Amino acid sequence: MSSVSYRPEPGSIPTDPGVYTFRDADERVIYVGKAKNLRARLSNYFQDLSQLHPRTRAMVQSASHVQWTVVSSELEALNLEYTWIKRFNPRFNVMYRDDKTYPMLAISVKEKIPRAFMYRGPRRKGVRYFGPYPKAWAIRETLESLTRVFPIRTCSAGVYRRHEALGRPCLLGYIDRCSAPCVDKITPEGHRALVDQFSSFLAGNTEPVLRRVRKEMDEAAENLDFERAAALRDQLQAMQKSMERQAVVFSDKTDADLIAFVADELEAAVQIFHVRGGRIHGQRGWVVEREDLSEERLVADFITQFYGETAELAKATETQVGGASGPEVDRELARAINPASTQDLGDLVGDVQVTPVPREILVHVLPEEAPDLAEWLTSLRGSNVEIRVPQRGDKKALMTTAETNATQALAQHKLKRAGDITARSAALKELQEALWMDESPLRIECTDISHIQGTDVVASLVVFEDGLPKKADYRRYKIREAAGDGHSDDVASIAEVVRRRFKRYHQDKSAVPAGDDGGDLLDGEADLEHTDTAKQKFAYPPQLFIVDGGLPQVNAAQKVLDELGVDDVTLVGIAKRLEEIWVPGEEYPIIVPRNSPALYLVQNLRDEAHRFAINFHRQQRSARMRRSKLDDIPGLGPKRRKQLVKEFGSVAKVKQASVEDIAALPGFGPKLAQLIHDALNAG
Repeated sequence: MSSVSYRPEPGSIPTDPGVYTFRDADERVIYVGKAKNLRARLSNYFQDLSQLHPRTRAMVQSASHVQWTVVSSELEALNLEYTWIKRFNPRFNVMYRDDKTYPMLAISVKEKIPRAFMYRGPRRKGVRYFGPYPKAWAIRETLESLTRVFPIRTCSAGVYRRHEALGRPCLLGYIDRCSAPCVDKITPEGHRALVDQFSSFLAGNTEPVLRRVRKEMDEAAENLDFERAAALRDQLQAMQKSMERQAVVFSDKTDADLIAFVADELEAAVQIFHVRGGRIHGQRGWVVEREDLSEERLVADFITQFYGETAELAKATETQVGGASGPEVDRELARAINPASTQDLGDLVGDVQVTPVPREILVHVLPEEAPDLAEWLTSLRGSNVEIRVPQRGDKKALMTTAETNATQALAQHKLKRAGDITARSAALKELQEALWMDESPLRIECTDISHIQGTDVVASLVVFEDGLPKKADYRRYKIREAAGDGHSDDVASIAEVVRRRFKRYHQDKSAVPAGDDGGDLLDGEADLEHTDTAKQKFAYPPQLFIVDGGLPQVNAAQKVLDELGVDDVTLVGIAKRLEEIWVPGEEYPIIVPRNSPALYLVQNLRDEAHRFAINFHRQQRSARMRRSKLDDIPGLGPKRRKQLVKEFGSVAKVKQASVEDIAALPGFGPKLAQLIHDALNAG
């Protein structure tokens, strides 16, 4: 497959840093990228199309021409790339959309009388956001606790206008949970001062407020004003209860974001933990299509988009409400919360995240062009920003936690797709069309091989029905012929598994293979030789059989099916590198779109077979490491083996014992004793 017709002459492309755009026939921007060297970068797109990643190939083929803009430095290229991605929203760029599932505590600072409320959805200008919180009830409990200390407005606009017209406050106003600005019990300036102090408390600057409340409580107690002292005590307890919901992770006043990526061949999950003042203030996550990007490139793109958008929103919020606070706002408090932007904020206390960009950005792998990114982030923050990989201590531990969350998020995303009946139906229909099958594959089986340097070679067989796993039909195999004595042939192992799976295909299509070919779903069970096969049957043969491998494995499996006369089962293989689907005898693979439900289903099958095989391999390896020569003696059960080791102390001492010594043990006769002695001393 040749290159596209619109390829520019290599000599016409400059070698300077710059930003390039691919555009379609309607002049719509479909991809934006940057490069240190435009000529070197663009030449990668105009090679043989068959060598490109499927998504990159689709982008190049969808475009009608490419344009570029030369800039003076890589930093300018970074800024321009972010600006154009935000402006054009190109469909082939990885986009980290605002996650609308996380609940947040929002404050409508653009209103004359700001209110606090729970919010889900994309972020809006003129609104401060705190969180995200894991559950909506956590926001309600936080508001319930803190409005005892900061009685700010929480009612909707309709409720506020109604009580403003009535001239009397609502219940919250009567019980001092709201300062009742609707009936002028507090001035708009005074209420905004409360809102600012409420924001500063949630932003992590808790100690000044706690000191003030403790001081007022002590003064009230000294003046024998016990009622006020008790009220202040309740306020103090409410604030401490709210603070306890935010886990303290560092003793120092750490100001950092921890970013972790976990990716497979198709998708990538990212988790970000916001740590302010040594406390975790929020956690967010995305799952995006990976394309052919490296992890370093994924991290760089995420940092650019996330912090660029965060800085824009913070600036928009500050512009709309800057200078709106009254003289009652503590400027020292504002300076402590946001020292980098106090001049720009006027009387504003600070944003939820204190500053849009923290002092440290901790990542599991350094992004591409890390120094340029750090310089750009420094310009956004107004002070130095460091990007690094944590090596030890609490920060490394929290990074591990972030990676664990990203792994679980990716797994849950796949399960969610698999659990969607509409998506499953679409996936099965697409598989049918892609593989030219007469009907949708309602039953699909997949096999995989697992071993370490040719030892303990095993295979798995997983079964999906209607797009969902049917674990009762899972099978595990010990490879007998194609492996052993430290060697393994994966192609021959696949052939052996296929032969053992289909050897009784024509005799009895519901029969289960004999011996250790029977399924065993309990991870703790290692004995597969005594599986009750009478109750374990395949319901019906598969319409589709998948092997984990490329063309050699597929051809080997097809040869076995031909020998057995199995001609009504569709056979394919899936290769890990580019997620290609191979058909027996075909020179080129089938390329399924990377966002296709069919590919997600096949990948889920392959991953499940891989997991099941690895678990069985670990069991076999562990059992082998625990075995001794006593385990191979026929007629010697676990109870007698335990008795021997307990009596003599070790297998070596049992070997040194005489036949008479062994026969003297309770339950051991001369015949068994002689058998044990001969077996241990043979050779």
